Amino acid sequence: MTADGAPGALLARHRAVLPSWLDLYYERPLELTHGAGRHVWDAEGNRYLDFFGGIVTTMTAHALPEVTDAVTAQAGRILHTSTLYLSRPMVELAERIAALSGIPDARVFFTTSGTEANDTALLLATAYRRSNQVLAMRNSYHGRSFSAVAVTGNTSWSPTGLSPFQTLYVHGGVRGRGPYAGLGDDAYIAACVADLEDVLGQTAGGVAALIAEPVQGVGGFTSPPDGLYAAFREVLDRHGILWISDEVQTGWGRTGDHFWGWQAHAGNGPPDLLTFAKGIGNGMSLGGVVARAEVMDAMSAHSISTFGGSPVTAAAGLANLTYLLDHDLQGNARRVGGLLLERLRAVAAGSDLVREVRGRGLMIGVELVRPGTGEPSAEAASLVVEAARERGLLVGKGGRGGACVRIAPPMTLNVAEAEEGAEALAGALTDARARLPAA
Repeated sequence: MTADGAPGALLARHRAVLPSWLDLYYERPLELTHGAGRHVWDAEGNRYLDFFGGIVTTMTAHALPEVTDAVTAQAGRILHTSTLYLSRPMVELAERIAALSGIPDARVFFTTSGTEANDTALLLATAYRRSNQVLAMRNSYHGRSFSAVAVTGNTSWSPTGLSPFQTLYVHGGVRGRGPYAGLGDDAYIAACVADLEDVLGQTAGGVAALIAEPVQGVGGFTSPPDGLYAAFREVLDRHGILWISDEVQTGWGRTGDHFWGWQAHAGNGPPDLLTFAKGIGNGMSLGGVVARAEVMDAMSAHSISTFGGSPVTAAAGLANLTYLLDHDLQGNARRVGGLLLERLRAVAAGSDLVREVRGRGLMIGVELVRPGTGEPSAEAASLVVEAARERGLLVGKGGRGGACVRIAPPMTLNVAEAEEGAEALAGALTDARARLPAA
């Protein structure tokens, strides 16, 4: 029963007024009405263990008192001012992020989303370098806007071939597939660097930037060997090309081993720019760009933000970041994420649906195939997602052809919940295998 009092009423209203391309999960889409900790409830009163966090966004917990109290208190004072006025919450949050970023002489610009953050980073890089040439990774995803789609290397998320950039795609983001998959890590990095050099040899010079996700989110939580982007950096620096690290999904300690994804590739220093969003607001619309002052201040035109870094979202971000640091959620992601990854690999070993379980910390991808073929199977992924929901577990989808189950629970996940989720996913794999049509 929906909140409208009749099954399917809200779905019918949704379809009547919202775009047909606005995806909904599940054959019977869910209306989530409230949450607490790592759990959410739907309009029919069903309780679910949330292993996707509103697309890797509920970073700490649902209804975390520290965040909701900060939002309530700030909303009671003033909701909105814009960047035309001084804002104490925005300045305080910028100070903390700049200090944590690892970028020297850092400046921070706030946005309302990861898409807008990547838009801004591309604007800054192309303005600074006076070039519209951009390097991006194959299988990448950087957002929904016109410019973000133009540097997205995943055709499932590219609705137009028009572009404000000349985009050149290089190898390296997917370790387990492609022409270099059989190589060891060092040889793999060497091959990808050679590919980068070859691509640059085909340009007219003056490439603005490389934009890359340390762990590809929508791409199915794929990642290169540690050190790849450090090796790339040697080449980029010789050409004066900037490195933009898209940390929209990897930031804030989610990978467990590092606070930022770029730190797995830190051999030649931090990126010139990094983008963030999603988890920092714990559900509030908050994103941004960090860049060294020389790059950030290269804008020659006026620019403001009406909603970026609003008093309310900045207050939420401050409270959320404080909680994350005070409770060592990066350490929890490493410990509990490691246990969950091990448990899921044990589960997958008994299923011919699973090609690979990969990830680090609380970013885990389970790539599914049609049994006996090794070919990615979006059908299998959809069946697993449905079966998991029936068992009280919410997970996401992504990856090549939509064949990867994506797992990214709130970073306060405990051991008992990790075991519960792994058991539910094991059952979902069995259920999905039984429902999959014979080849």
